[in-house]
Amino acid sequence: MIAMGNTKHLKMNGDEKQNYEEAVKELKELRVKVEKADDEAARLVLDKLNEEDAKKKAKQEMLVYSDKQRNSKKEFDQNINTLQDEIQKLSKQKQDLLDELKKYHDQLEAQRAEATKLKEKFKIYAQIPNTDVKFLSQMKEETEDDDDDDDSRQLIRGVFTISQRAAVLLRGGQALITFEEEKVASKVLMMTRCLVSCENTTLNVKPEKITIETPIKFQIHLDVSRKELEVLDIPPAMPVERMKDRLEMSFSRPSRGGGEVEKVDYDENTGTGRITFLHPEVTMSLAMRGEYHAHLKSDVNLKVGPVYKYDLQKFQTFCGTAKRTILLDGVEDAEEEEDLQDHLEIHFQKPSNSGGEIENIKYISKGKALQAFFCEDLMD
Repeated sequence: MIAMGNTKHLKMNGDEKQNYEEAVKELKELRVKVEKADDEAARLVLDKLNEEDAKKKAKQEMLVYSDKQRNSKKEFDQNINTLQDEIQKLSKQKQDLLDELKKYHDQLEAQRAEATKLKEKFKIYAQIPNTDVKFLSQMKEETEDDDDDDDSRQLIRGVFTISQRAAVLLRGGQALITFEEEKVASKVLMMTRCLVSCENTTLNVKPEKITIETPIKFQIHLDVSRKELEVLDIPPAMPVERMKDRLEMSFSRPSRGGGEVEKVDYDENTGTGRITFLHPEVTMSLAMRGEYHAHLKSDVNLKVGPVYKYDLQKFQTFCGTAKRTILLDGVEDAEEEEDLQDHLEIHFQKPSNSGGEIENIKYISKGKALQAFFCEDLMD
C-alpha cells in the first residue's frame, strides 16, 4: 500500500503535479486490479473447494459403481456358469433323446420290415373272373322283432369263401418231382448231389426240400343295401343344406331314372353323399348304370354305386410240408426242355439211384418261371 499524506502545503511545479496525478490514477487502477485479483483468488479457492467436493463425491460414486460392477460381474459369472451347466444338461438330454429316437426308429424300421414281410406273405394275388351265380335256396334268418326282419329284407346278403392253394415258385434250371412213396423222397433228400446221365453230358443236380408258401382261407360276408345309393365326386358348389335339397330334387326325377327319395345325406369334406330311395328297384337300376346326370348349380355327371358293408370272418392259415415232392436245383440246359425232363424222370425212377415210381415231374429251362400249386394228400 502506498501511504498518502497531506499534500496541501506541498509545492509542486507543473511536471511534478502531472506526474503526481498520473501516479494517483495508476494507484487507483492498481487498487481496482488488486481487488479484482483478490475476488478472483477467492473465487478460484471456492471453485477449488467445490471441485474437491465434487471430486470426492465422484470418487465415492466411482467406488460405489466399482462395487456394483464387481457384484454384477460376479453375478454374471455365476449366471454364465449356471447357463453352461444347463446347456450341458440339455445337450446330454438331447443326445439321450436322439439315441432313444434312433433306437425307436430302428425298432420301427424292423417292425415295418416285419410287417411288410408278413403283408407280402399273406397277400393274395388273384384275378377273380366273372362267374354266373346260381340261386340254390333261401336262408331264413332268425330275428328278434319285426324291425330287424324289415332291415334284413332291405339287404342283399352273400357269403364268399376265399381259399388260397399252397404253392411254390419254380425258377429256371429247377425241377419238381413227386414220388408215389414218402420214403423215396426222403432217401433222395439225404444225398448232397445226384449225377444224372444225358446223351452227351452228365448233370450235377442238388436235391432240396421244398419251402411252401403259407396258404390262407377266409370268408367275406357282404351286405348290399337295396334302398341306399352312394354318390361320389359331388362338386362343392353350394352350402350343405342347399346341396341336399338339390340332390333330393335331382334324384327324384323319373325322367332321369330317379324316384321318390326318402332321405339324403351329404358330406362336403369328402364330396360324397348317400341317397335313400323309397323303392328298391330305383336303387338297383341306378347302381347298375354307374352314373347319374344331375342338376346342381349346373348340369353334372355324378358317379353312383351300391352301398355295401363287408366283414372278414374265419381267417385261417395253414402250414404243411411236401413229403413226397422234392426240388432239383442247378440243372444245366444241356438239351431241350422235354428231353432233359425225360432224363431226370428215367434217372430218379431207378431204385439203383435211390429212386422209385414217379407220380409227377416238371422241369423248366433257364429264363422261365412257373408257379406250382399243391393239393392235400387224400387218405385211403
